[in-house]
Amino acid sequence: MINLVIDIGNTFTKVALFDNRNIIELNKFERFGISDLKKIISQKKIEWAILSSVNQEVNEVEEFLETNYKYVRFNSTMPAGVINHYSTPQTLGLDRFAAVIGVASMFPQTNCLVIDAGTCITYDFIDKDKNYWGGSISPGLSMRFKSMHTLTGRLPLVAYNSEFENFYGDDTQTAILSGVQQGMIYETLGFINEYASRYSGLQVILCGGDVKFFDTRLKNSIFANSLKTEPHLVLIGLNEVIHQRTND
Repeated sequence: MINLVIDIGNTFTKVALFDNRNIIELNKFERFGISDLKKIISQKKIEWAILSSVNQEVNEVEEFLETNYKYVRFNSTMPAGVINHYSTPQTLGLDRFAAVIGVASMFPQTNCLVIDAGTCITYDFIDKDKNYWGGSISPGLSMRFKSMHTLTGRLPLVAYNSEFENFYGDDTQTAILSGVQQGMIYETLGFINEYASRYSGLQVILCGGDVKFFDTRLKNSIFANSLKTEPHLVLIGLNEVIHQRTND
């Protein structure tokens, strides 16, 4: 069974084809439309399709999917094999919820912390019994650099530096690098440590656009053995929603 999975975000659209639970094709677009979709699905025997979108103006794409396939429009209130304890599920980010669904399928009966490093950094926890309890939202790497420059009178706009790893700076630029980059690592390690102290056998899964920044640094930490990077976690979660539907 081939599933078509579409994730329309604020910046990019990802379109994946899954054979059962294996990604067999992945496409990424800055601008995405019905013509792009038709090229991807040409000659493909697709049965199910799922769409997750932060943009409500997807009528043409959605109409095509509804007409041609068994179709699901993803939302953060559907069960999908997860017990959602978020008090306002309608405000829960679709990417956060899809990622949680994904880890629940990848690591059954395991306490999991998802760290999604994108525009914001999100920390979401799901326990071994598939209870999703919520998490935390923090400014991401680029947002921190930009806000320090924008909201102050004299601080310069500093760009991310992959080579900088000092825990302090000896001038304004390196002090900002230290505060942002090392500060994010200390923050992340603090969250991991807190969850690990409360929940045994914690598995930490990293995803998101800035995942490489965390992957190289956190794997030198004491939590290295409990870390796994999965850049396609949201897509995996969306595909799992289809499997939940077919098994009902």
